[in-house]
Amino acid sequence: MVAREAKFITSGNVLLWSERFGDPADPAVLLIMGTSTPGLGWPDELVDRLVSGGRHVIRFDHRDTGRSDCVDFAAHPYTLGDLAGDAVAVLDAYGIPAAHIAGASLGGAIAQWLAVHRPERVRTLTLIMTGPMGADAGPAWARALSGQEPDPDDLPPPAARFLDHIMRSATVPRTTREEHLAAGLETWRVLNGEVLPFDEEAARRLVQESYDAARDPAAAANHDLAGRVMTADRLVPLSSIKAPTLVVHGTEDPLRPLPHGEAVAGQIPGARLETIPGMGHSFLSPGLPRRIADLILRHTTA
Repeated sequence: MVAREAKFITSGNVLLWSERFGDPADPAVLLIMGTSTPGLGWPDELVDRLVSGGRHVIRFDHRDTGRSDCVDFAAHPYTLGDLAGDAVAVLDAYGIPAAHIAGASLGGAIAQWLAVHRPERVRTLTLIMTGPMGADAGPAWARALSGQEPDPDDLPPPAARFLDHIMRSATVPRTTREEHLAAGLETWRVLNGEVLPFDEEAARRLVQESYDAARDPAAAANHDLAGRVMTADRLVPLSSIKAPTLVVHGTEDPLRPLPHGEAVAGQIPGARLETIPGMGHSFLSPGLPRRIADLILRHTTA
């Protein structure tokens, strides 16, 4: 692992854990992770590859994950725009006026929000395993869970295997550390898909380190609540995005099937879609972090 500097930064009343790698004089890449996952979700292998390619890399723990503050969501609910505000606060804390932004899953929606509403902070955009920030997945999920046929006008729901896992997972006890870790590992196994090999050791390490670092592991569920709120700022057309955009999506994504990536690429002018055969909804397959890093390096060089 390359040398790094870690520090807490403030975003309004929230304290966020962040860390940066590489030479601050190099072009900055801000990595924005997805739902309920701290910055560790960006593998060290991916970070190391970006730094060796001449990038100054920053990753951080969202509110309600990792070492960052937890929020009383019932008393102080937050939205995708608030999570985007946290990302801006991270850039401000490191004195970075604009960065190459890479977002995965929910982080991809946050990245879109930045490109639409804070375009001066975005040099390029890399959107990984995500869909349009204004697409409401709720109806498709509801139809799938109730056994109804998909609405042809909706983006497709998650794969049946993932929905079955969600239903089973809801009944699994999580009263001990071991139960939490076992449940998390199984979720990542299902998200990886059934085509590319699953790096169980890396997944176990991610689950353990995420759990042990968290101030309150249960607080991460607030991301699901925030992600479902379709505020007006999410409905702004993506056609307004001017940043050069790369969309990366796996052909076997069980949470957001490939049409989600195709949709976001189709709505952003000039966006390029890079499909990865066999990739699911994670970076937890041997060699995949380096492959994703190489795509980011090429895109941010161009």
